[in-house]
Amino acid sequence: MDEQALRKILSDIPLGGLRTFEQVGSTNDTALAWAADGAPDLAMVYADEQKSGRGRGDRRWFTPPGAALAFSLINRPSTAEEQSIPLFSGLGAIAVCEALGLRGLHPEIKWPNDVLLDRRKVCGILAEAVWMGEKVDCIILGIGVNVNPGSVPSSEKLNFPATCVETVLGKSVDRLVLLRDILQALLYWRSLLTKDVFPAAWNKYLAFRGEQVEIHSQGVPARTGQVDGLERDGSLRLRSQDGQFFLMQFGEVQLRPVL
Repeated sequence: MDEQALRKILSDIPLGGLRTFEQVGSTNDTALAWAADGAPDLAMVYADEQKSGRGRGDRRWFTPPGAALAFSLINRPSTAEEQSIPLFSGLGAIAVCEALGLRGLHPEIKWPNDVLLDRRKVCGILAEAVWMGEKVDCIILGIGVNVNPGSVPSSEKLNFPATCVETVLGKSVDRLVLLRDILQALLYWRSLLTKDVFPAAWNKYLAFRGEQVEIHSQGVPARTGQVDGLERDGSLRLRSQDGQFFLMQFGEVQLRPVL
């Protein structure tokens, strides 16, 4: 990893700090420790390789050296943003979609925050909130993007089909330029987090709209419904077979299309 090149290309991004690693267990775990030690808003941890990267539900996220993007951003919500904490879950996904769109790609968001290309997962996002009593101290936004083919795990390790940016685009991609574009988009959309345009952007990228999906939520029987859209708070709105609407809230949720 060329740390000097990384810092140069991110020189116009107003990060609160940057810690880089050739190899780390988990960028989210490292960021959580840094946040507990007083890291400021928009401090970022970047790693070329993760040995024990985490996805939602403590699933593992595969990050071999030189093949993917793996970074975690520390967000300390403002007073206004405290009323929109659930939307941070979609913030990273929108930013990744915007950056991929600059490359002529057509990404979608598999609710709540996985990014798909050609209906295959190309990016996973893990948002972890740290609470101090009833107040959110910070939100760690971990983002992993499969960039080249070496970043895609073997099929037996997948719980959803996966791909990478270069395979879909058909040419090589500069990981650091992609990182810069994601961060620029993330800062822009964070400035709009409390505005109506934010859920509208999330809705624009929503995958499986009008299609039947099955929702698995921990401790609750699976439900099937037709994806209708998102509520203002980011909850997923679905229509049941009897025509009634119901909402899915955030949590340990898995969404799968009905084949």
